[in-house]
Amino acid sequence: MRLGALAHLRATGTAAGHDGAVDSRGDLAARIVSVLGERGQTLATAESLTGGMLGAAITAVPGASVVYRGGVIAYATELKAELLGVPADLLAAHGPVHPDVAAAMAAGVRDRLGATWGLATTGVAGPDPVDGLPPGTVHIGAGARAPATRALTLVGGRDDIRRGTVAEALKLLWEQLREDAP
Repeated sequence: MRLGALAHLRATGTAAGHDGAVDSRGDLAARIVSVLGERGQTLATAESLTGGMLGAAITAVPGASVVYRGGVIAYATELKAELLGVPADLLAAHGPVHPDVAAAMAAGVRDRLGATWGLATTGVAGPDPVDGLPPGTVHIGAGARAPATRALTLVGGRDDIRRGTVAEALKLLWEQLREDAP
């Protein structure tokens, strides 16, 4: 992850690869594609604030077509329910930026696209707050079964927040893949 102007993560630290070293999105995406391919597993993504950047990071890797099933960009709240199966009552109670929404998005895209793994992003990129939540409030979900979630508090501009979200989403997926190692 590019530092400098890129947001630092107040709650979770900087993005790190499997060996603890700071890692670029492309390198981590390549590792993810490689491991999924070795295992014969697949991935689907559900994105809100990242608007396709997460899918683009995966598909930038040569050979990604073997493991990447596709993605859903559900920017509008109602599409999270309609396309991804996020419970409407969950959205009504908590809004679209919530850890349970991220988990439901990951599970929904995994199930709807027939993938082994689901990976999802939802949050506020800015520049303005949404539903009282400041820019940089982000939740990601990743899993092959019950998705794990991670809450982020990112700082920086809109592009920094979106790039930081992609890097942290890949990191969470990598951690889940390592925990699920055969």
